[in-house]
Amino acid sequence: MSGIFPCCMAVPKASRYNAGMTALLTPEQIAALCRPAAQRVDVRVVEETGSTNADLMAALPGLTGPRLLIARHQRAGRGRAGRPWQSRPGQSLTFSLAWKFERGLQALVGLPLAVGVTLAETLALFGAEVRLKWPNDLLLEGRKAAGILIESAAAGPGSWAVIGIGINLALDEETVAGLDRPVASLAPLAAIDQNLLMAALLSALAEMLEEFAQQGLAPFAARWNRLHAYAGQPVAILENGRALHEGIGVGVDEVGRFLIDTGAGRVAVMAGDVSLRPKE
Repeated sequence: MSGIFPCCMAVPKASRYNAGMTALLTPEQIAALCRPAAQRVDVRVVEETGSTNADLMAALPGLTGPRLLIARHQRAGRGRAGRPWQSRPGQSLTFSLAWKFERGLQALVGLPLAVGVTLAETLALFGAEVRLKWPNDLLLEGRKAAGILIESAAAGPGSWAVIGIGINLALDEETVAGLDRPVASLAPLAAIDQNLLMAALLSALAEMLEEFAQQGLAPFAARWNRLHAYAGQPVAILENGRALHEGIGVGVDEVGRFLIDTGAGRVAVMAGDVSLRPKE
């Protein structure tokens, strides 16, 4: 079922709604629980698709406003650098949000970090305490629990961002065994009404995107640093498996560069085809 539904109601405190079971995701229920910032979002839910990001990127020429697309199951979900995002139906919350900015693509610098802050702070309201790994992962006890993939497209003088998000709710042993890196499930979220959870996430993202459009990353940088998983710890910046920099992780600056104190001094690294790893 799909359609356009206004998001207008405040989301009550999540702890009151930990009902011990989930409810089937529907656009109507999500919309009814949203806050005003998400009022103009076209909320759609599909049973199954290849990739919600790919679907929204293909739909951009026909969009007149922001759209949220949730898939109960993604067959070909993707992470950063084209890595597959694997899960079975019901194990993850997977969705993408298309949002138009009045400024060009350069205005999107740092957006993954602002999205990460928003997700982490919202999930904490539901009892899921995560930390952030630069540039776009959420970790639970050092293992990946959620990821962000942002794709963009020019639109005249403006630009579109398609924000893809996957959150592990309850991965089974078979799924975990098939992955090439440690992952974690955010168990507290699996027992919550998924419409309430999705409405809270959509509302927080819409509020963040409005603020980001006006001020960029600056209001979110200090908040990201408070949630930094490797603050003060030895880390390495890798490119194609080769260490470019090694030192102590500091955090991010106001344009989203990762700061690392090396033996030669402080280095600022821009996101790209590089990755951050903790050192043993």
